[in-house]
Amino acid sequence: MMTSRRDFLASAALLAAGLAVGPPLLAAPPKKYLGVQLYTVREAMEKDPAGTLARLASIGYNAVEGATYTGSQKFYGLTPSEFAALLKQNGLLMPSSHYRLGEEPTNGAPTLGTLLHGWDRAVDDAAAVGAKYMVCAYLAPAERGTLDHYKYVADQLNRAGERCQQAGLQLCYHNHDFEFVPQAGQRPFDLLLATDEKLVQLELDLYWATKAGQDPVALFRQHPGRFPLWHVKDMAKTPERAFTEVGNGVIDFKKIFAQAKQAGLHYFFVEQDTTPGSPFDSLTQSLAYIKKNLV
Repeated sequence: MMTSRRDFLASAALLAAGLAVGPPLLAAPPKKYLGVQLYTVREAMEKDPAGTLARLASIGYNAVEGATYTGSQKFYGLTPSEFAALLKQNGLLMPSSHYRLGEEPTNGAPTLGTLLHGWDRAVDDAAAVGAKYMVCAYLAPAERGTLDHYKYVADQLNRAGERCQQAGLQLCYHNHDFEFVPQAGQRPFDLLLATDEKLVQLELDLYWATKAGQDPVALFRQHPGRFPLWHVKDMAKTPERAFTEVGNGVIDFKKIFAQAKQAGLHYFFVEQDTTPGSPFDSLTQSLAYIKKNLV
């Protein structure tokens, strides 16, 4: 996600099976990656990253998605090797992390660790921490603009994605709702989808797509295999359509998860930008629903 909303678990089943002469070998049990976007616990991560990661692991999450790298060019104040060690200590993976475009300056200076500034180092650091995906998390209002500007953004995504590919990583773009608002009869989202699909894939935020009036299943059908990452967050049954715990709102996750293969899903991450109480309580509730109903 981003600096202010960073609108910031991953789930995929990796199945190993083999055949031998004689009786077939039993397939290894699939590994279910249950991920959480660290933006949900951003305040706790700022104060105590070690304790926060340990608590998430104790709840039952086994994967996280980074929500901050911009500026410090570190992961929560730690070098890639230090953060990778902390993850390992808690039995966690970080297959994905969020980044900014970087067109918007910080205090009048270029914002480092972004697609436009310091991307080479960002890619190297992501690889060092064990990430597989780097995600352009958010476009600030000043980074959106006209359709022509979205074409510029798409070009920058292709360039950044090429650098990721050289390091064995995959770039993705994470949506909100503004990308679906038409300009001159065309949706910016479609311009972003017009990127090279080998270089740029999508992290579909199920909440924001739904809020924008989109059907995630229809998007999967129209663009099969293009959505290896999802953000799983629910929409409250209120006029405000606020964020709520997974299973507590109006989004039909069972219908969506049934199409995971068509989407190309590799990892999903629970994210709840704001919570009514402790974010750890909300994350516990969401995970209980996911384990019982979705995976």
